[in-house]
This record gives sequence, C-alpha cells and structure tokens, in this order.
Amino acid sequence: MARVTTTSLRRMKEEGRKISVLTAYDYSTAKILDAAGVDVLLVGDSLGMVMLGYDSTLPVTMADMLHHTKAVARGTRNAMVITDMPFMSYHISVEESVRNAGRCLQEAGAQAVKLEGGREMADTIKAIIRTGIPVMGHLGLTPQQVHQLGGFSVQGRDEAQARKILEDAQLLEEVGVFSLVLECVPAPLAKLVSETVKIPTIGIGAGAGCDGQVLVIQDLLGLYSDLTPKFVKQFAKLNEPMTAAVKQYIKEVQEGVFPGPEHTFGMEESLLKKLY
Repeated sequence: MARVTTTSLRRMKEEGRKISVLTAYDYSTAKILDAAGVDVLLVGDSLGMVMLGYDSTLPVTMADMLHHTKAVARGTRNAMVITDMPFMSYHISVEESVRNAGRCLQEAGAQAVKLEGGREMADTIKAIIRTGIPVMGHLGLTPQQVHQLGGFSVQGRDEAQARKILEDAQLLEEVGVFSLVLECVPAPLAKLVSETVKIPTIGIGAGAGCDGQVLVIQDLLGLYSDLTPKFVKQFAKLNEPMTAAVKQYIKEVQEGVFPGPEHTFGMEESLLKKLY
C-alpha cells in the first residue's frame, strides 16, 4: 500500500470517500493505527493535555512537537503524518514560521504541518507553501486562541462568526492549503463549507457533512477522562481493563506469585555452588 498524500486526500473527496484521521504521539500507537489502515496520523499539540498533563495546548513547544513527531514517523509506513505547529512557533515572523515548519519535515519526518487561523495567517501560510511544505488549515474552535475565544466553545453560531468561517475557508483554499480542519462548528455550517471548497474538510465536533473525521486517540479508546467533549465517541473503554491488569500485577507481586518459573532465568547448580 502506497503512503497517503495530499493528492490521495483530494482524490478521496472527489470520489466521495470519507477520510479517517486520528492523533498519535508515540511509536507503538502509530504502528498500531497505521496497520489498522487509518488514512492520516495527526501529531496534535493536544499532546500537551493528553500526554503531558497541561490544561491547554499553550505550553507545548517546538521541542515537544519534534520529539513526538519523530516517534510517530518511525512507526508509520502508509498513513500521512501531519504535525501541529505549536503556539508561538508561527506568530512572531514569517521567516521564523517557515523555519519551524521546515524543521517538522526535515528533522521530524512529517509530510505536512497544520496551523490555526484564517485571514490573519494567510501571508504566513503562503510563505510556508512556497517552500514546498504542504499546509493543513484549522478553523472554528482554535485551541491556541482559547483565552481570546473565552473558552472551549462552539464557533459560528451567529451570522458574523459563520460568515467569517466560510470566507476564511475560501481564502485558505485560494492561498493553497491542501485540507482544512473544522473544529466545534455547527454541522450545517460545516456541511456548507465542505460543499463550497474543493479541498477536503476534516471535522471534529462539526458533523458528518465533512469529508473526513478526526478524534484524539485517547478519547476514542477511553483512556482520557479529564475532559470528554460532546463530540467524542468512546469506541472502547480501555481504562477499565488497564486498571484491572495493574491491580492484578500489584496483587501477584505482593503475594510472590509473579514472577513465576516461566518468567525466570536459571543457571547451572554446580556454578551456583562455586559462588557460595
């Protein structure tokens, strides 16, 4: 199976085939998701919350993103790997933004980057794309602007917001982004955006009218209980069997049952006698 590319995703939209996207932050998980056939692995700055324990994505650094993207890239053969550009890595200057985007591909092994924002990010996105780096856009709820937005809330519920999202989506397509994440946007608006632009839209909390969907893998597997948004479906509740397994391990260690003979390395009795 050939690796998924920007062209593959565009073709999937044209053919009406839905795109599956999941987050991944480590080698082992990436390897499992890739083997399962997911189209895209997003190394999201959501790792700040689900992997590092922060209460937002804002503390995540370029070093964090590069570290986790390298691990995911090493575990992936077929899925396209996209990495988030973290807060303040593309805001200070166009030159620094291009340099940081380049590091995501050159050092970390991603095939594309994702950054948040619409019209205000157009010049930066153009510059990054001019260097040959594919860019995925992100509109609606943009977590890096959580304080400016007044919290994690649905965006586009009034006419001004909805119009801005639609116009920004069209502008980002003109600028050259290959795909667009729509987060926490009313489903009818997300459907309208998806029908208006020719690039694939990936929804999270934006309804089934998008061209694809993305979820945080810890949410999907029921491993993250700090925050459970309405749009999350837990396809498994692995926290329960994991907890049970750990409790059983503790019990067997305390009782001296583990490790048993089958988990132990032996040695010749004659050699052991020489050591006494």
